[in-house]
Amino acid sequence: MTDTIRPQQALFEEGDAAPELPVCDHYCGTEERMRKALALQAELGPVFDITLDCEDGAPIGAEAEHAAMVAELALAVDNRFGRVGARVHPFGHPAFAQDVETLVGRAGDRLAYLMVPKPRHLVDLQQAVAHIDHVARVHGRGAALPVHALVETHGALRDVFAMAALPRIQSLSFGLMDFVSAHRGAIPQSAMGAQGQFEHPLVVRAKLEIAAACHGAAKVPSHCVVTEFKDPAAIAAAARRAAREFGYTRMWSIHPAQIRPIVEAFAPSVAELDEAIAIILAAQAAHWAPIRHRQQGQDRLHDRASYRYFWQVIARARRTGQPLPAEVALALFGPD
Repeated sequence: MTDTIRPQQALFEEGDAAPELPVCDHYCGTEERMRKALALQAELGPVFDITLDCEDGAPIGAEAEHAAMVAELALAVDNRFGRVGARVHPFGHPAFAQDVETLVGRAGDRLAYLMVPKPRHLVDLQQAVAHIDHVARVHGRGAALPVHALVETHGALRDVFAMAALPRIQSLSFGLMDFVSAHRGAIPQSAMGAQGQFEHPLVVRAKLEIAAACHGAAKVPSHCVVTEFKDPAAIAAAARRAAREFGYTRMWSIHPAQIRPIVEAFAPSVAELDEAIAIILAAQAAHWAPIRHRQQGQDRLHDRASYRYFWQVIARARRTGQPLPAEVALALFGPD
């Protein structure tokens, strides 16, 4: 026997592990802000995705020109990490088909994903995915281009487990503002704030349903926006609650000032990472058999069930840009 079996091979069957996406998804809708986001991504590295917005970002009447500009930015050398996606118009909107034609037809091989907003139910999303796949086949681009979707309608929330189970779906996001508005004033405005959105029962229920559906289908749950972009403490507190209380592994940013607090909040602490490394290295040395490890002054037993948790801590550290010792990275991930 050798101890070269990597954690991903030892701990997960095919399809069990969720995609390893950056923990922050940054939205921008104007060319100036898109270029600034690409420059910031070049500085920080691929610790956040950039979603170029063809829905709310597109001027009414100029949707085709906006989509063409987004496609060109996705193709540009500034997209150096391949972590740029795009949000199209909702399925059924007059601009949806043209968005997909332009984005997939021109830049499908360089897009990390397409985000589909406002599906009214499962069938909407199935038809949107079918159209995206048809355009990819016609143009020979973007084969199996990942699709993300926004859960922000009553019907989408009702169908959220079936939507998460669709093979072509990689991630589901919660659309807080539209969801609150869909209740016709029955949910107060305070439920859209950084604190109230974690307290109102109907909003809490929606967040938990989306997270549970994603984890059950090995997909990535992405938390909604926080509008308080000038208060880093409020952003960080919301991100920590999303990650540690609500089970989200990704979160939206709508202002560059939100990116760093979100990434930092989703990153494990140094102590968490050190403990995870020690346990996983010991497990690897034991050929993934059970081990005894001393934690907080007590001997504790671990096996593959708990190894999966500690491995995910290490994977999250890597996604948030935390450096790993070179020998640890080599042992666990292999040569780059």
